[in-house]
Amino acid sequence: MRKPVLTIFYQYDPWNATIGGIQTIISSFIKYAPDSFRIRFVGITSDPSLKLRCWHNLSLKGRDVMFMPLFYMEDDNRRKLIPTTLRYTWSLLGRHLSSDFMHFHRLEPSLATSRWSGEQTLFVHNDIHSQMLKNGGSSKQGGMLWSRVPKLYLALERKLLKRFSHVLSCNSDSRDFYKANYADMADRVSLVRNTVDGELFHPLTGDNLAAEQDCLAKELGLEPGTQFILFAGRLHPQKDPLLLAQAFSKLQQQNNDLSPHLLVAGDGELMEPLRNELDRLGISASVSLLGPVQQSELIRLHQCASVCVLSSRYEGLPLVVLEALACGTPVVTTRCGETPKLLSEKSGLVCSERSPEVLATAIEQILIHPEQYPVSACTQDAKPYEARQVISELYDQMLSRWKASTEPAVA
Repeated sequence: MRKPVLTIFYQYDPWNATIGGIQTIISSFIKYAPDSFRIRFVGITSDPSLKLRCWHNLSLKGRDVMFMPLFYMEDDNRRKLIPTTLRYTWSLLGRHLSSDFMHFHRLEPSLATSRWSGEQTLFVHNDIHSQMLKNGGSSKQGGMLWSRVPKLYLALERKLLKRFSHVLSCNSDSRDFYKANYADMADRVSLVRNTVDGELFHPLTGDNLAAEQDCLAKELGLEPGTQFILFAGRLHPQKDPLLLAQAFSKLQQQNNDLSPHLLVAGDGELMEPLRNELDRLGISASVSLLGPVQQSELIRLHQCASVCVLSSRYEGLPLVVLEALACGTPVVTTRCGETPKLLSEKSGLVCSERSPEVLATAIEQILIHPEQYPVSACTQDAKPYEARQVISELYDQMLSRWKASTEPAVA
């Protein structure tokens, strides 16, 4: 019996380190794909030797994958004049890439699929409607170009959503919005858990943790025993790293007994504004801008950090939260996305407002009283999001639907 084919559509190069939770989710979905499926991925490439718009037999995360790059892009960490999503959607138009299952992680590429056959699923990674309302039409504030023309986005959404057999959102507010506003397809909308790979993200304890923290401090020219605050993500208006810089400055002002060091792992359009803000605040020496880091180094940073901080304006369920918790690291977050519903009182703090003072006070609380946020509480909150289990359940559901659709009718 032939294997069902899953084709995944997203605008990134799986073999080139780019920043983003969606990329991590897709990589895990490929890594934990059962042998009962054939996997194809339609993306972009930074390798000029790969022929465009052709299938290539490659290996990713130990899994055989058919890969089709639509266009070449060397650096996808920074926004371009022509949005990558637009280029990607344009490159799909006129092509026929039907498949038993098709997974989309942005709405726009489904403009190309009106004549394609197969089950289409949309993964929703942000609470897009709350984002547009909060931004008040400003893409600068939230980084989403659709914020300038929300009515146009809603019209496009209403037209395209009907093509999807399933709409899976990692954010309960977003799920509820779709169910309420698209009543005719409410039974196709459900909540899906984002995932963290427990084989990779796990805590260090005791002497191993202390040794790794001191090693990291030495590499950065810092004193042994330095407490690390970690920000990991794209330097983008959504993540608002400038707010974090201001909060870190407040933290230093309000508690001279602490001498923490801020680690910023990521790149993006706000790198230079962030450098300028650090200089303005006079805290550049206490901050390490690490740029994009490989996954192995990111795991190490999570393990060594005393606290992981999100200063975001809006979110779905950010992967960095699950990764931090899986490494036993407590989280401080602004009140956005699914994170406030995930954290327990022993795994992190949710800020009552988005201000440097409130964010600084929450970080200070965890640095002063780490015993109140034990490793066990953090890992317990991450456990339901273990990638192998969550993804296996999704594939089992897909396989059951496929078998039901291919079984011959009983006379």
